[in-house]
Amino acid sequence: MKLSMPLMYDGNPRQAADQIIDLEKAGLDLVWVAEAYGFDSPTLMGYLAAKTETIEIGAGILNVFSRTPGALLQTAAGLDNVSGGRAVIGLGASGPQVIEGFHGLPYDKPLGRTREVIEIIRMGLRREPLVHDGIVTLPLPADQGLGLGKPLKILTRPERSSVPLWVASLGDKNVAMTAEVADGWLPHLFYPEKAQSVWGDALAKGAAKRSADLGPLEISAGGMVAIGEGPETKALLDFVRPMYALYVGGMGARGKNFYNDLACQYGYEAEAKEIQDLYLDGKKDEAAAKVPTEWLEAGNLVGPESYVKERLAAFKEAGVTTLSVVPASDNPAATISQIKEWVS
Repeated sequence: MKLSMPLMYDGNPRQAADQIIDLEKAGLDLVWVAEAYGFDSPTLMGYLAAKTETIEIGAGILNVFSRTPGALLQTAAGLDNVSGGRAVIGLGASGPQVIEGFHGLPYDKPLGRTREVIEIIRMGLRREPLVHDGIVTLPLPADQGLGLGKPLKILTRPERSSVPLWVASLGDKNVAMTAEVADGWLPHLFYPEKAQSVWGDALAKGAAKRSADLGPLEISAGGMVAIGEGPETKALLDFVRPMYALYVGGMGARGKNFYNDLACQYGYEAEAKEIQDLYLDGKKDEAAAKVPTEWLEAGNLVGPESYVKERLAAFKEAGVTTLSVVPASDNPAATISQIKEWVS
């Protein structure tokens, strides 16, 4: 397995980005740069490209609504150029709260839009004129706008004719589409032992339609890493409780929360409802306390060396090709180096 890590920052992303230099030397293969409704990913990715030499730099994720497919093509090509061919573009639909609330765009046809964005980016990286008829129509039809649109190809020559395109997806139809057309899959709050029962059929359905030109689907998933004996190490799992509660309880409204649905699919229906009710009532600490410890232990790598190695094996058995880790230690580089040794 490769090793990846989400760029973690609190306030100043430059300081966090500077730490990636040491982690690159320790063996980190890929860093994911999130966007949500904070700082944009491409700016930080360009900064990382200038600071690093070998590590892959991934957008984790760019939503498919707030930038046109042409703009996403330009971003993919531009980042791949400044990084010398190290860009990875994670795409996703985000959610209606962000798309409609922060960007002011209707959250419509997310699945079809994601598929079309992938088609158009690949078309553009091959320097083909952008011609497309679907949710996205290129050029704009003559009866719309000024009627002056014509097929254009990207003006500059991309570093590579194909940049890895990953998709963050959870629902069956979206996961099947990901397995069919994407280079990689970014599932969140991953539970290795339950992945097959939740997504197995969808992955198989998509894989049956997958082009041989794409190669096998890559998968990136993981969680916090802390290696140590005793209850004080296990207690570190409490630090990820608020994040789980945020997604299950607060990333969406009642009846429209993909992560709450996932918790139910994992078998935590009662807990999912309780977490959401508490979170939406403003009782965030109480919501975090209700996150099942079993889920936290399975989705993270926290405990003695033997246990962490067991979790590594479980993620690998579940099909994970790029383990995503968040070191919880005084020496993150040493933790990365240790995990790298075990997965190599």
